[in-house]
Amino acid sequence: MQHWPNVSQVKPKLLVVDDQRVNIMVLHELFREDCEVFMAMSGEQALQLCRTVSPDVVLLDVCMDGLDGHEVCRRLKSDPQTKNIPIIFVTGRGAEEDEVRGLELGAVDFIVKPINPVIVRARVNTHLTLKRQNDILRSLALLDGLTGVANRRNFDEQLERSWQQSLREQTALSVIMIDVDYFKRYNDHYGHQQGDRCLQAVAGALEEAVNRPYDLLARYGGEEFACVLPNTLLEDAALVAERMRANVQLLQLEHLNSDVGQSVTVSLGVAAMTANHATAPQTLIEEADRRLYQAKQAGRARVCFDNLAASLPSE
Repeated sequence: MQHWPNVSQVKPKLLVVDDQRVNIMVLHELFREDCEVFMAMSGEQALQLCRTVSPDVVLLDVCMDGLDGHEVCRRLKSDPQTKNIPIIFVTGRGAEEDEVRGLELGAVDFIVKPINPVIVRARVNTHLTLKRQNDILRSLALLDGLTGVANRRNFDEQLERSWQQSLREQTALSVIMIDVDYFKRYNDHYGHQQGDRCLQAVAGALEEAVNRPYDLLARYGGEEFACVLPNTLLEDAALVAERMRANVQLLQLEHLNSDVGQSVTVSLGVAAMTANHATAPQTLIEEADRRLYQAKQAGRARVCFDNLAASLPSE
């Protein structure tokens, strides 16, 4: 099953961005008991930390050497990976037009220096609470109601984020498309309620093969599942797919109407590529789908990748 952190029991992550060390230390002291506090002394460092630690709230100084706070905010809001992070501007400028500009860029609040600790704590805690509530609602909205794994919307969003990461870092991105073999026959023979239980068991077996926290298994639709594996070469993704196939086989769920054998099996197609500006994430999906089709044509209950279909004897 897809496991989500209990956000109510996890210390919120606060990123403090200021090019003056004394300002950072004041805010660190203010929040260190209640938050996991990260610190950045430049706009570039702030952008990197936002991508790697995904803070719940950013306290962002406006006036900094190099990238100023406004430019950092603009870049964060234009990146799908960081656009939902709440930003509170902290600045010595108290003019109305400064506040308006910050809010237009996407900030959620505006604090004027010198800071009042009581006011800062109250405002930050308000936005941390809102973020926590949004995270809970979002996690529920991104789960498949039947199987408990990620849903199609979640998969699409994760694929887009992983594509952008592959584009930036020029690392391989892999996708696995998975289909339960002869599932319509299973439903017709055993009934839809048993079919639902079958999908739940298959989802659990598939997810057991996905080890890293940033990999994502999702129900793609009907009896089809999909998995996105960032920073993963084709050969490594094929090994994950083979573990998935074997895990489902080990369930030994009876399927007397299958042409493969007498238990439920899955077919899998694997594709990998490094993102580039000439293509789109859908290209990777289409390639994995072609491999899935080849796996079915070759007899099902197997993994197909790089024009090669591999099948192991049934356990």
